[in-house]
Amino acid sequence: MTTYDFDQKQIHSVLDAASEHAKEANLTGLSPTTDVSGGGAMMFAGGCISVTVKNHRICLNLPLGFGSFCFPIPSIFPDGTAAKACIDICTTWGIPTGVKVSVSVAGHVVVSKSFGRC
Repeated sequence: MTTYDFDQKQIHSVLDAASEHAKEANLTGLSPTTDVSGGGAMMFAGGCISVTVKNHRICLNLPLGFGSFCFPIPSIFPDGTAAKACIDICTTWGIPTGVKVSVSVAGHVVVSKSFGRC
């Protein structure tokens, strides 16, 4: 079974951006002047990769310790169908809290799942 990996450079870049935003917004240390009205939650695009349907599944290694997961693909898409898997990184106050993965075929999302808190 082929298992695909997301680009770790892109993932680290997203985590750096989230951390930098939290620092700029003074969300790293709560004080009476910290504006928490937005909850500090943000979602960052972590990149997309090309994948191929095999056994009506697409298997991905997820970052941030979420392990591997095989996404079921509807049988109308035969083995060998080209697809795209995209990942979003969810953060709260600059700390990663989850990931959301979407798998698209021909530009249409066929399956999406969140892991952790998104």
